Amino acid sequence: MKQVNALQLTGINKSFDGFQALTDAHFTAAWGEVHALLGENGAGKSSLMNIAAGLYAPETGSLLIDDNPVRLNGPREAARHRIGMVHQHFKLVKPFTVAQNILLGLPAQPSSGSYRQRLQALEQQISAKARELGFVLDPRQIVEHLSVAEQQRVEILKVLLAGARILILDEPTAVLTDQEAERLLGTVQAFARQGAAVVLVTHKMTDVKRFADRVTVMRGGRTIQTLVPDSVSVEELVRLTVGESTRAGYQPGPAPGAVRLQVRGLRSPGSLKGVDMSLRAGQIYGIAGVGGNGQGELANALMGLAQPTEGEIHLEGFGDLRQASPEQRRDLRIASIPADRYGAALAGSLSVAENFGIGHVHSGRYGSWLRLFGKRMQADAAAAVNDFDVQGVRSLAQNAALLSGGNAQKLVIAREFSRDPQLVVVHSPSRGLDVRATQAVHARLRAARDGGAAVLVISEDLDEVMALADRIGVMNSGRIVAEFDHPADRQAIGKAMVSHD
Repeated sequence: MKQVNALQLTGINKSFDGFQALTDAHFTAAWGEVHALLGENGAGKSSLMNIAAGLYAPETGSLLIDDNPVRLNGPREAARHRIGMVHQHFKLVKPFTVAQNILLGLPAQPSSGSYRQRLQALEQQISAKARELGFVLDPRQIVEHLSVAEQQRVEILKVLLAGARILILDEPTAVLTDQEAERLLGTVQAFARQGAAVVLVTHKMTDVKRFADRVTVMRGGRTIQTLVPDSVSVEELVRLTVGESTRAGYQPGPAPGAVRLQVRGLRSPGSLKGVDMSLRAGQIYGIAGVGGNGQGELANALMGLAQPTEGEIHLEGFGDLRQASPEQRRDLRIASIPADRYGAALAGSLSVAENFGIGHVHSGRYGSWLRLFGKRMQADAAAAVNDFDVQGVRSLAQNAALLSGGNAQKLVIAREFSRDPQLVVVHSPSRGLDVRATQAVHARLRAARDGGAAVLVISEDLDEVMALADRIGVMNSGRIVAEFDHPADRQAIGKAMVSHD
């Protein structure tokens, strides 16, 4: 008798603003199994599952549920087909109770009593379902007072009580302790054994090897292979995930000089677990890792956007950088280029000229805060726009929010590099940029290194790290767990990224 598949996606193509996220991707999950979807950041895993959950519509390809073709016009229609997705970033209303959040996710039903009566009935259902799954959860607890693991249980209960039998979990163990992850995956495995289907979107090899019945590997928006985890080694899974070793366009620089930045024992609640690293003048140090392992927190600490609870960030000739004010950081010629260029690096409602000039106002070059020398700022901004090839600037008075992502990034770099930096900290320098803009940004980072700056590049794109870095540190679970000098072995880096011993 032919087995009926729970979920089947075939020939899926999807692009976003000209970027091809999925190319002829396919995936099949059977009833009764936990099927892992494995890949690096940007491999297309979440995009493919967002199509299965009705959040995105494919440009081409087919979607089958129970071997029947369907066309989903949104998440509610996916829910009617008993598909539920728990996203990596939870979609909960923090001031509401557990029961109120779950009520929001339930399909509309004819009125059966008052709101209070319906809520009380739901609280009983939540308690019963939680006991069935082995969860400890108070349905009357306010969500913002719950731990991350408890909030995840709320999300799972929300989709299950809505009737989901195809459960998609996007990076479910990324923010859990080993013990919490073990309990969660054991629970969903038991759920699959009862006849449901579970899709485990992950990058963790240990989760795949221990809990998955099958694993599909994606890379670069394409489906690479589907395997039984017991039939393949971790090394082979790593090779399939990250691809073959390549030089990735690396261009060597001068011999590195003295240590410019020394990080020791950097810790913060829930993210940094004791980061140690040294960055030298005339060197690009790249940090590779799967997202959610503390890279953002490290970048924020080094840029002065957040204060770690313990540790030291020692800058040559200054001391502990944690004590430096924003003005001192500018005077120390530290360039900071955060991942969120619109939210943290630019003021979208200010003009292009003002966004460039704001980095120099404290120095007095453009007068005082009360009276700015607009003509000098305009002249400097015009020169920077020209030198850094910032396209789409019809007028220096136009709002920076009107710039495309690549040109916004080039404006940020123009401002940060305008003081001949001695230290550059950049997070995800080419995220969302096209090939031409990426090449321009990379060229500027290499030029800063060749001019003697110490450059730290944090990126979830392994190709980018390998193309730029003279030395690579792998960040995993809030620490630097391995370091490699160029030329580095791609598979060894990949193994350190996904190892969770």
